[in-house]
Amino acid sequence: MTNPVYDLTITNGTLATHETSELAGIGITDGRIATIGDVTAAQGKENIDATGLTILPGFIDTQVHFREPGIEHKEDLQSGSLAAVMGGVTGVFEMPNTKPPTTTPEAVRDKVARATDRMHCDFAFYVGGTHENAAELPELEKMAGVCGVKVFMGSSTGNLLVPDDDGVADILRFIGRRAAFHSEDEFRLRERRELAETGKVETHPVWRDAEAAISSTRRLVKLAREAGKNIHVLHISTEEEMQILAANRDIASVEVTPQHLTLAAPEAYQALGTFAQMNPPIRESRHRAALWKALEQGIVDVIGSDHAPHTREEKADTYPHSPSGMPGVQTLLPLMLDHVAAGKLSLAKLVYLTSYRARSLFGLREKGEVAIGNHADLTFVDLAATRIIEEDWLASRCGWSPFTGKTIHGWPVGTMVRGQRVMWDAILETPETGQPIAFDL
Repeated sequence: MTNPVYDLTITNGTLATHETSELAGIGITDGRIATIGDVTAAQGKENIDATGLTILPGFIDTQVHFREPGIEHKEDLQSGSLAAVMGGVTGVFEMPNTKPPTTTPEAVRDKVARATDRMHCDFAFYVGGTHENAAELPELEKMAGVCGVKVFMGSSTGNLLVPDDDGVADILRFIGRRAAFHSEDEFRLRERRELAETGKVETHPVWRDAEAAISSTRRLVKLAREAGKNIHVLHISTEEEMQILAANRDIASVEVTPQHLTLAAPEAYQALGTFAQMNPPIRESRHRAALWKALEQGIVDVIGSDHAPHTREEKADTYPHSPSGMPGVQTLLPLMLDHVAAGKLSLAKLVYLTSYRARSLFGLREKGEVAIGNHADLTFVDLAATRIIEEDWLASRCGWSPFTGKTIHGWPVGTMVRGQRVMWDAILETPETGQPIAFDL
């Protein structure tokens, strides 16, 4: 009896899922996982010897801003996705605050066309929900390559703003899928704008205070419950919001960012100045501790980078004229592996937060789990490696990171998308094969 022949075999690696870690071989055919278990190198037309490496389901970053079209001097779909695969990320959900914004069928089709066979990882795009397009959202959210609707309740980069309860309720009334929200109270932000002192970035979390986030999330949960719809609340930054969301798990899912888990005020502003500025802000350590506690308690569903690049020149402007946002797609996995090494969370929990839970929350088809028949999207890491985040490793067009110089324990070695080794040892091996992610609607 002849052995089955796979296009590719992976041998001698440790496969880590959201439940277990164990030695396992993988056979891949036509870009899909054909078998998991006892696999030999001889069974593959090609073989990857993964001795010493841990194989994870491909990391999915469910919040990135790649700035195309219209703001390409900061980033574009190609450069942003290069940063993604260099950091071990196999798929991204990209945000709608571009120029023009992603709010029409034409804009969606344009983005998908720009990304297909040009991005280095797979992708999906959020549609921006506005006062004007609410009635069109049932069609827009079902278009190919769309991961859902994104609503800005507080102003950030771009002009997609729905600050009022009536506007949010209207959007919730029309949508069918889980919608994502930037939850800050725009009315409170306007009232407190004078508290952002010129040249003092440390006043950023004074202006955009915890109450601006708390009151907005309280309103949002009430509106979602009245509408009977599911919501995904992005980049939670406060202890009190976690308490609200913990009591509403049946309708609300929760994202945190590596930045909010890693940095704290005032130290971040003292060390980084305006390069630590983001929305919602980096807050004092009691909030950071509360985010970790919520993660341990199972309140947090996903970790997204909120990759939001600006040029050095833009970030170096005098606060508050400096823009909010920092790059993060490439450092998401290294930072979180470092937290795993420090005992802050288990590897299984990290897998859950970066692939498995995204699959179930958003209905990803054929992705998010190492299972027979699924796309062979895999992230290879060396848990024993120690590296420093160096500037010359960064692939984002903006060219900087708030974590440059940080020593990391655990490092991404390879990124595989649909059975193709896209990145290996910091070298781009198979470029520009990105395809739209499919969803079970």
